[in-house]
Amino acid sequence: MPPRRKILVVLKGYPRLSETFIAQELLGLEKAGFDLTLISMRRPTDKKRHPVHDEIKARVVYLPEYLHEEPIRVLKGLIAGFSKPGFKALMKRFLADLPRDISRNRFRRLGQALVLGREWPDEGEWLHAHFIHTPASVTEYASILTGTPWTCSAHAKDIWTSPDWELHEKLASVRWAVTCTRTGYEHMQTLTSRKDAVHLSYHGLDLARFGHFAGERSNRTGSDPDDPAFILSVGRAVEKKGYDVLLRALALLPNDLHWRMDHIGGGEELAKLKALATELGISGRIIWKGAMAQEDVLDHYRRADLFALACRIAANGDRDGLPNVLVEASSQRLVCLSTEVSGVPELLKNGENGLVVPPEDPALLAGALEAAIRDPALRKRLGDAAENQVRKHFDYHSSIRQLTGLFEAEWQKAS
Repeated sequence: MPPRRKILVVLKGYPRLSETFIAQELLGLEKAGFDLTLISMRRPTDKKRHPVHDEIKARVVYLPEYLHEEPIRVLKGLIAGFSKPGFKALMKRFLADLPRDISRNRFRRLGQALVLGREWPDEGEWLHAHFIHTPASVTEYASILTGTPWTCSAHAKDIWTSPDWELHEKLASVRWAVTCTRTGYEHMQTLTSRKDAVHLSYHGLDLARFGHFAGERSNRTGSDPDDPAFILSVGRAVEKKGYDVLLRALALLPNDLHWRMDHIGGGEELAKLKALATELGISGRIIWKGAMAQEDVLDHYRRADLFALACRIAANGDRDGLPNVLVEASSQRLVCLSTEVSGVPELLKNGENGLVVPPEDPALLAGALEAAIRDPALRKRLGDAAENQVRKHFDYHSSIRQLTGLFEAEWQKAS
């Protein structure tokens, strides 16, 4: 086995409650023997942490979130950059990128890369970016500046909201990139001639944290107003999650069907969604719980009757990859209702291990909700099949083994 190199992992923000899949991967790499330092472009905004964050031992270094907030640090990075071997190449690349993206964001990424190049924590020997949009911009610029090789994990929004020219440029210089859905993988493959540099790698789940739930699921049918069916949804209140579609579907359910819903997650559209629920006359049946720690979310998975997430493609092209919450809920024998968007059908097959409908269709979603609420036997059959699928094919150890092999193959070449 070649010696493992010190990896600087560039992240948009750390820690983040909504990115447990990244934290889980970082912990998995540490357990596999990798030496990591985390480089965060933003400071944390979440007030809570998941247990996995406390298990990660890697040091966290925060870059200037906005250049004007730390001008001396940025100036030192620029001055130090003049003597770096790749400074001219970096400026050439930056000036080529700038006309295609004239924005403060582009200057911010250059400034952050210069700061990283000067400070270079813990004598890093490799760069790895999580997300192929802005974190990869900082990472690639730092790679050009210092000559340090870089790799990347791409996910969902970062692929679909990045212009093709930018993905093409990055895929030309990255040593390899992995992504977590077949749709993302196939799209990235169309943007590079280096087909073998793009890999499909599902995040998977740490099944030790989401052990088998042996408890009894309820036999609720929605017929008892004193014991309504319990619908759960976990996700940020943002456009791509389709919560307005879900609310409209709930409002279409028959009056004789009794249900309640808990929503877990933050997001900028919460106020608008609460107003919509009031307008639709269903606000009294919904509890908006905000962000919660992983152990509390797990408790909700085990108490709920069904899980609903109405994924959609947002107006700017943003979409989910394979939402980790669907994998988590499925691992607990909780039947999931979702839509035919991005990687969802790679986990859920309609009528086999879940209920899947086209996006943007409240009526079809309402039909699936009603069918699941009225039929506990259906919920049990689909939930059991979903857990089987997750435990066979979505164990995150497979992803860690794949990443380990990719890193070590590169280092073998170098040595």
